[in-house]
Amino acid sequence: MVPKVVFGSGCFDQLPEILAPQRQENAPFVFLVDDVFENNKALTDRIKLRFNDKLVFISAEEEPATAQIDQIVKEITSEFKKKPSGIIGVGGGTIMDIAKAVSIMLTNEGSAADYQGWDLVKNKAVYHVGVPTISGTGAEVSRTTVLSGPVRKLGINSDFTPFDQVILDPQLTEGVPKNQWFYTGMDCFIHCVESLNGTFLNAFSQSYGEKAYDLCKEIFITQVDTEEEARAKLMMASWHGGMSIAYSQVGVAHAMSYGLSYVLGTKHGIGNCIVFNHLEDFYPEDVVLFKEMVKNHDIEIPKGLCANLSDKEMNKMIDIALSLVPLWENALGDNWKAIMTREKLKSLYLKM
Repeated sequence: MVPKVVFGSGCFDQLPEILAPQRQENAPFVFLVDDVFENNKALTDRIKLRFNDKLVFISAEEEPATAQIDQIVKEITSEFKKKPSGIIGVGGGTIMDIAKAVSIMLTNEGSAADYQGWDLVKNKAVYHVGVPTISGTGAEVSRTTVLSGPVRKLGINSDFTPFDQVILDPQLTEGVPKNQWFYTGMDCFIHCVESLNGTFLNAFSQSYGEKAYDLCKEIFITQVDTEEEARAKLMMASWHGGMSIAYSQVGVAHAMSYGLSYVLGTKHGIGNCIVFNHLEDFYPEDVVLFKEMVKNHDIEIPKGLCANLSDKEMNKMIDIALSLVPLWENALGDNWKAIMTREKLKSLYLKM
């Protein structure tokens, strides 16, 4: 679990005093910041660089990849003689995952692709802090960092992955574009649905999942809050949804959206929405609720993504999805292979 968290409007300004005890001599803090903030002086001026600290703007246009992690680590190690005092990620789920992966690869040899899987990381990561600027992914609290590698899309799942410190400041999520707000919020809702309906469910994950599920309904269906209250609630829904997954697992939507992402480059939040829209067979009541949320907020779910795929691309998509064994075990039980055949998966993808 994340050992330390601060929450509250404006708490981002506590970052310098939080970092101070972690600073080592001649070892910089490296801030990995979503490049959407590159010309946002209001935010960047609040990042107080000292000594040889470095601020790096990173595009979140594409899903994070193992080659990208390797390149960032190479640049850091070639520029600085000492390992950084810490890595601070400021942005959405993509930046959160990049910050977690970079902190791991600064203390572990080889390529990030070598650690895609469960519990393969040997050495403790560099101190790392997560500052989410959009809510829903749960990346700020999860024990994984999801990366597209040379052969698959899979997380580095380990006890060394979670952040050492998270700063939850609802102010930072102001101004998120409506579609992005919705898609990322639905990532949280789908986390809850998959956790609460899974075979891995236990009292710990259930308690977090139920709370996040209820918060999502308040935000996306009831809609009685002020914008400020809704931002704070969605930030906590994201946290609780991520905690629910940490002690269980995701399911059908995530497995299939990984396939979309790997082959077509579809972003995670929107990919989950595209898939979940067609999963009545697995989550009937929740798909009805999801469609109500889509209608309430006048959101367009893209169609026709898989209409012109080659056989090779379709088979690759199916291979990626089926490789995520724990997700299928959670969703469908030990007999999942008999239920989710290649033909069944193909028919679902063709609906998209």
